[in-house]
Amino acid sequence: MPSPELERQFGRQAFGADPAGYDAARPDYPDWVFETLSARCGLGWNTVTFEIGAGTGKATRRLLELGANPLTVVEPDPRLADFLRGTNAGKPVRIVVAPFEDAQLAEGAFDLGVSATSFHWLDEESALAKIVRLLRPGGWWAAVWNVFGDDSRPDPFHEASKRLLRGPTSPSQGAGGVPFALDSAARLTALRRAGGFDIVDHSLSRWPLILDAEQTVALYATYSNITAHSDRDHILAEIGRIARDEFGGRVVRNMTTSLYIARRSR
Repeated sequence: MPSPELERQFGRQAFGADPAGYDAARPDYPDWVFETLSARCGLGWNTVTFEIGAGTGKATRRLLELGANPLTVVEPDPRLADFLRGTNAGKPVRIVVAPFEDAQLAEGAFDLGVSATSFHWLDEESALAKIVRLLRPGGWWAAVWNVFGDDSRPDPFHEASKRLLRGPTSPSQGAGGVPFALDSAARLTALRRAGGFDIVDHSLSRWPLILDAEQTVALYATYSNITAHSDRDHILAEIGRIARDEFGGRVVRNMTTSLYIARRSR
């Protein structure tokens, strides 16, 4: 029987207990993602931008550095919103504390919309319909994920620890055994079905994330499906034991970064 899926509302509040810890543990997005946004999606000085589910701002900071101005951030967790305010003080950021579905944003006002490892917490069809309305003709939408794991390569640490991850699953795990972010056929079909985009494209890269035992525990502590467990502390302790005793304190996780871009019809 398939594991039950975590509720969207849970996911929107699952990461705010320790924003600084989450920010330190999660890897950055590769440079090529932002190079693509600059070269193809118009990101530059005074690009009017919105970001959905910014979390602790892993992508937010890069968007600001590359010229997003103003940047409207939609973040449903007040604790993460407070963290974003503190780490982006004095920058051209407006933070809207609300689920994206409820956020009041001006239609046809944005050059660029971005979501970084958060779009799977939304209803894809209705969210894309709203995104189409928010973008100006010729504006761009970009959704990026850092995916932990890659079935095309051996992943010994995942095999050694996957029994600990049983239980409710994140919608990021997708359908039919294909992670949401890596199901390019489904994601591109949804973009085309939205009816407002004249260009859609997908790119990805594979890379290793190398961690010591402490970093491994810190990373797994940010996983929503572990946060949902009543025995979370026991699971994390066992993760640390496996990393130290079975892997000598050196864990390699296979990472895949997946980027979808789409241009609003002119």
